Amino acid sequence: MSRLLEALGRGAAKHKWLVLGTWVLLALLVFGAAKAADGKTVDKFTIPGAESQHALELLQKDFPARAGAQGTVVYHARTGTVSDAANTAAINASVANMKKVPHVSSVGNGPGGTITASKNDPSIAFSTLQYDVQATGVPTNQLSVLERANTPARQAGLDVEYGGPVIDYVNQPPAGNSDKIGLLVSIVILLIAFGSVIAMGLPIGTAIFGLAVGLASISVLASFTDVGTVAPTLGAMIGLGVGIDYSLFIVTRHRENVANGMGIIESSGHAIATAGQAVLFAGSIVVVALCGLLLAGIPYAATLGFSAAIVVAIMILAALTLLPALIGIAGHSIDRLRVPGLHPSTGREGNETAGQAHKARGFARWAHFVGRHPWAFAVACFVVMITITAPVASMRLGQTDDGTAPANSTQRKAFDLLARGFGPGINGPLLLAVSLPDQASAVVLDRLAQSLPKTTGVAVPGVLPANKNAAGDAAIIAVIPNSSPDAVTTAELVGRIRNDVIPPAVKGTNAQVFLGGQTAAYIDLGNRISKRLPYLIAAVVALSFLVLMMAFRSLIVPLTAAVMNLLSVGAAYGVVVAVFQWGWGKDLIGLETTIPIVSVVPMMMFAILFGLSMDYQVFLLTRIREDYARTGDPHTSVVTGLANTARVITSAALIMISVFLSFVGNPQPTVKMFGIGLASAVFIDATIVRMIFVPAVMEILGKWNWWLPHGMERVLPHIDIEGSSKPVVPAAAGR
Repeated sequence: MSRLLEALGRGAAKHKWLVLGTWVLLALLVFGAAKAADGKTVDKFTIPGAESQHALELLQKDFPARAGAQGTVVYHARTGTVSDAANTAAINASVANMKKVPHVSSVGNGPGGTITASKNDPSIAFSTLQYDVQATGVPTNQLSVLERANTPARQAGLDVEYGGPVIDYVNQPPAGNSDKIGLLVSIVILLIAFGSVIAMGLPIGTAIFGLAVGLASISVLASFTDVGTVAPTLGAMIGLGVGIDYSLFIVTRHRENVANGMGIIESSGHAIATAGQAVLFAGSIVVVALCGLLLAGIPYAATLGFSAAIVVAIMILAALTLLPALIGIAGHSIDRLRVPGLHPSTGREGNETAGQAHKARGFARWAHFVGRHPWAFAVACFVVMITITAPVASMRLGQTDDGTAPANSTQRKAFDLLARGFGPGINGPLLLAVSLPDQASAVVLDRLAQSLPKTTGVAVPGVLPANKNAAGDAAIIAVIPNSSPDAVTTAELVGRIRNDVIPPAVKGTNAQVFLGGQTAAYIDLGNRISKRLPYLIAAVVALSFLVLMMAFRSLIVPLTAAVMNLLSVGAAYGVVVAVFQWGWGKDLIGLETTIPIVSVVPMMMFAILFGLSMDYQVFLLTRIREDYARTGDPHTSVVTGLANTARVITSAALIMISVFLSFVGNPQPTVKMFGIGLASAVFIDATIVRMIFVPAVMEILGKWNWWLPHGMERVLPHIDIEGSSKPVVPAAAGR
């Protein structure tokens, strides 16, 4: 593999303009395909085999008019009640206008009228808009269309607010400039690390170009399948971070090679064969982990994983081909346009003796210090990591709703008005879909009508009369909980209805009853992920263990790597729970209320973080292994390996942290959650784990780090992650 990659790096640097032209052509093709396909992202949750999915399928089959998306219009009288004559006339005129809006199939809340007024607060009423298409089929100007339709109500002095899935789709808050902030911080870090504008520009240019192609590819994917609305933002977050980091590793190795006398083309080939091979290895683990989300059995999570994996794969390809072409274009000018006052490392210190390096570098002195007290540091790190991970025990999976939207948004105002007038459960009604295959099954409706109102957790009144379809072989019953959609008691009510109410109701009949609705679907989503997450963790850990065992010829190294990576991920989960679920520091990140952990976040975070942690682990261990193979001294190899890699690992981590934290400014709570989780994990991994825990544990284990039974040594295939890391200076060094 190293020979192939070296040839790739040499060829890209030698034929630099051809490679650059090929990338430009590829970008134009992908951009053209994205524009022609016009793919749109959509949050469509399907959970094959779940009860809420069965309810949805029955609804689509027997109630096609109810299968489209819905919206909600809420009216609030500032003075008097909505039933006052003037207000009633204004609302009726607005309703008549909304019935003429394209794709609105009906306006109303079922039998009894087009609006429902609150008995608790007569100043509040609402009406449901039923569409004949899903939210993605509604024009993006739908909110302004509805506002014009409700002009009579507003002119009468009524407050009119809008909510529901359709409004959530067409009125998404702007993403802002969070990615640009992360990019600017990355530029500053690279300038400090390299001290050269041109050297800084190589990773930045490669990452931006690759990210543009990656995001366009997500748009193409969205034209073939349902891709979540968070996918482009998540792709930008991950792609920008890994794209800059991967290029940073390669450029750092290239500059070391040139400083040690290699020519540009030879150095490019060697950098791709060594650091590039580590990038290929670590990036492939990220891609495999993201594709492993298929194990969740949830198409939404799988497509999020596939879209992020596409971006990462493109970043790997750009680092291995586009970057060496840019290196070839830069040539010996890579260190020109220096920043005054900065004196970056050139890479020559990598060839100093171990003793000289130890004296010269603070990281080496730190590794010596840790090595003198390994047990104290190892125990302290373990205690700290477990403490940070502790909040995971109270993690509660759920989903954001309009109650977590910004306070000034129309969705949040509609949500709060509905909760005030009709109770919190009105924002997350449950839906019982009933199949009535024969006349005798009709008794089920009577049984449910008697038992549901008596069920603990159901609002009073909170059970709407059964609504049969035209054929009379199916019915829908809406149930209003007395708690909000994301409340624990609502999840308990769902379980209570499914386990204690439905079985006795259908006993002795051929009827089938499925509890569904958006709230129940989110609960099913959380339950499915909770059950499948251990399988994903086991599969990714096992795969990385096997690959690391083959690469480093050791059982202990991959075992400790797996444990430390799991601790890093666990600590990140703990931080996310503390901030978003417990509310620690929530005001600092613009979060107005605590929220449950969005169901797909832990699974996505694990897939991303395990691969990113492997980046730093591989980069550090290859240098330690290289020195150990040369000296046979476990202490010196750890010190030298840390001294040779700490600078670039720290720079890479700072870039990752700045990119991820910049996305905390995004108004979507899910994006904030990813930003906080990923940033905290990288910080913990690059400081506590790589700078303290790894040296301490490797010092304790000594030569046992590299133990592998002789029988396994003979049968295991060999994987050389960084190829031949010792530069060989060619005769024509100045080339």
